[in-house]
Amino acid sequence: MGVNGGANGVLLAVDAGNSKTDVAVLAQDGTVLGSARGGGFQPPVVGVATAVDGLAEIVGRACAEAGVPVEFAHVAACLANADLPVEEAALQAELLGRGWSRSVRVHNDTFAILRAGLDEPRGVAVVCGAGINCVGMTPDGRTARFPAIGKISGDWGGGGGLADEALWFAARAEDGRGLPTALADALPAHFGLESMYALIEALHLGRITVERRHELTPVLFAVAAAGDPIALSLVHRLAEEVVAMAAVALRRLGLHHEEAPVMLGGSVLAARHPRLEERIRELLAARAPKAVIGFVTAPPVLGAGLLALDEASAGPEAKARLRARYEV
Repeated sequence: MGVNGGANGVLLAVDAGNSKTDVAVLAQDGTVLGSARGGGFQPPVVGVATAVDGLAEIVGRACAEAGVPVEFAHVAACLANADLPVEEAALQAELLGRGWSRSVRVHNDTFAILRAGLDEPRGVAVVCGAGINCVGMTPDGRTARFPAIGKISGDWGGGGGLADEALWFAARAEDGRGLPTALADALPAHFGLESMYALIEALHLGRITVERRHELTPVLFAVAAAGDPIALSLVHRLAEEVVAMAAVALRRLGLHHEEAPVMLGGSVLAARHPRLEERIRELLAARAPKAVIGFVTAPPVLGAGLLALDEASAGPEAKARLRARYEV
């Protein structure tokens, strides 16, 4: 597509996740001219046009701070729910229709996390937050990815999935259908309840919201750290999923026989639970011995900005300036 001059030569970087959106207006030397934050980006819930309407409001605030019109040399939009090529195409068409730029590139938001962790666009990232996803890229533009839309696309894991599994084992432990596990006491105790029955009732009747189930994932890791076999088996299974995705992505890109970064991000992986990290390192060493594990803690909008600078053929000084703005 190619970067065009635009009215002011500036770039737009967007990281739009399910829960929040960060936008940065950049000069091509890597200077952040303006930024803004807003709510989540959920086209499956509200529709593509309405979701982009919400994004437009955030972009407008960033441009107002930067003192520039809503017109860009290039737009790098890393968007949640852009899981399939057909979804990327619909979102790209909508963004092009807004007239912000003739050069627009839509990426799944996992690519923002990947690029934020890399000095060059080469490697693989596995992200485990509420869900789980994996992407990879090479400097020549090749990518590796998975649909990552839940169980129907073969996914397992993420904070939500782990919480559900922990509840399943704990419920069966309490009523005798399953093996004993300390999760049966720890999960209800987190909410000040005395039994799994009370927790099941509270969840079923909505006294505890579905969103709060994610609070149980750290409880699961704490119980695993204490040596509970059931909890530990779930932690190990997550490690297997992380490594399976990373190894397949490396192989698809031809990076499995050479030194290549595997970046881990998202709230679950960035927490660096010792049992999980140890198991991931052990399994990855067996499947991709030359892979180098790293952790992404910088905000994903940095990755979107670097993708925009890549598209503009910006030099290393511009990218270093942008990193200095976001990395602490």
